[in-house]
Amino acid sequence: MTGTREYVYTSGECRADGSYVVARRGAGSAGHRKVFESFEALTALYESLSTEFTADDLSGSGLTDSRRHIVLRHFVEHPRFDCELASRQPLTVRKL
Repeated sequence: MTGTREYVYTSGECRADGSYVVARRGAGSAGHRKVFESFEALTALYESLSTEFTADDLSGSGLTDSRRHIVLRHFVEHPRFDCELASRQPLTVRKL
């Protein structure tokens, strides 16, 4: 299944090759997106994180700069991930 779904801050794209792209909504630059091998790879990343995590906690997964914040926001917005934004400063997510 391919296609793009847009949320408030982010979008998610399922590509024909099986990869999954998390991007800042409306951004045209490659600096504002992260390509995962698959949606399952993104899910595995989420499951590897602690109950509460910040953008800095995503650094170990190879994400840099604004991509960490985009992925973190995508976790909050995508219905697959049962979590909420716990704090804006620093940007923190709490699993439910």
